[in-house]
Amino acid sequence: MKLIQGNEAVALGAVAAGCDFYAGYPITPATEIMEQMARLLPARGGVFIQMEDELSAAAAVIGAAWGGARAMTATSGPGFSLMQEHIGYAAITQTPCVFVDSQRGGPSTGLPTLPAQGDVMQARFGSHGDRAAIALTASSVLSAYEMTARAFELSETYRQPVVLLLDAVLSHMRENVELPKVEPAPRPMPAPGTDPEPFGDNPFVPFGAGRRTVVTGLAHDESGLPKTAGGQAQERMLLELQDRLRRDAAEITHYSSHALEGARIVVLAYGITARAAREAVEMLRADGVAAGLLDLQTLWPFPDFLVTEIAQGAQAILVPELNVGQYVIPVTAAVQGRCRVAPLGRADGNLFTPEEIAQAARDLLLAERGGVRRG
Repeated sequence: MKLIQGNEAVALGAVAAGCDFYAGYPITPATEIMEQMARLLPARGGVFIQMEDELSAAAAVIGAAWGGARAMTATSGPGFSLMQEHIGYAAITQTPCVFVDSQRGGPSTGLPTLPAQGDVMQARFGSHGDRAAIALTASSVLSAYEMTARAFELSETYRQPVVLLLDAVLSHMRENVELPKVEPAPRPMPAPGTDPEPFGDNPFVPFGAGRRTVVTGLAHDESGLPKTAGGQAQERMLLELQDRLRRDAAEITHYSSHALEGARIVVLAYGITARAAREAVEMLRADGVAAGLLDLQTLWPFPDFLVTEIAQGAQAILVPELNVGQYVIPVTAAVQGRCRVAPLGRADGNLFTPEEIAQAARDLLLAERGGVRRG
């Protein structure tokens, strides 16, 4: 057992998953990840480099990945915004790499030391154009470790950048945890004399390990050659990647649940908010309210199949989040009127208390039944 900080858990999870390159720029509340990687990587033969800004850090990560490294960077809201162009480039070039975003209140400089969950949509739609996306989150120090390792595994499997969303509180809180052993995801290498295709569903082959590869941000086909006279190749590759995530949705989606069986009011939460939500559900159950919790660790691709199944047996779904209503949008779309969906948002840098979530759930049930809250 070790008493460690959330940011330290991220660094340890990355190293356990085989990360051997880190480029970053210090920013609250993610700086400790960079500090830990500066200590851990050189001692293991890896590379740590502090860049001049977040744009260059993201570019260095992509270059290192194509050089054969397992690469990561970490930042917070303003830096994550700056990295979006490079995240889009990593997506179109199918580059496996990991971006950690410890969220703080925004926009712009905002609330540098206070928590938020305001980057949920940016993690999915931040870069321009359509792209497939994988974004994970965590609600404990242990899950920060596990989801960091999972991010590296998914980035290798699906050949794309993976985002891990934390927040200021989870990054800085400490918990006594026992860290499980992690096996780095295998990276298949081409056999001598083979001529692998570099893009599409094929395994990632870094520079020097296979045939000569063209890597470009232009629209291209499976060979990597630019195809910009028409958009057919671009659309085909985009749809192939999205279809693959859709096919594997059940495998990609990680979540935990509490008292979901028979629940009439479901609290759907993620990240730090899921901790208060779990206690709120226990309070409601103690009062005789059939409440349950869905704690998501995979936010994107959106788990339609899971939310739809829950909506079929519930009267209402409450979505508490530290923003003014982001993830509630796809939840509402997936439910399609099967039950009532209500947001519970705040963007003042404060966490929800269990009592606030429990009262909002009670009010939602009363509204659904046509009742009126008293007192």
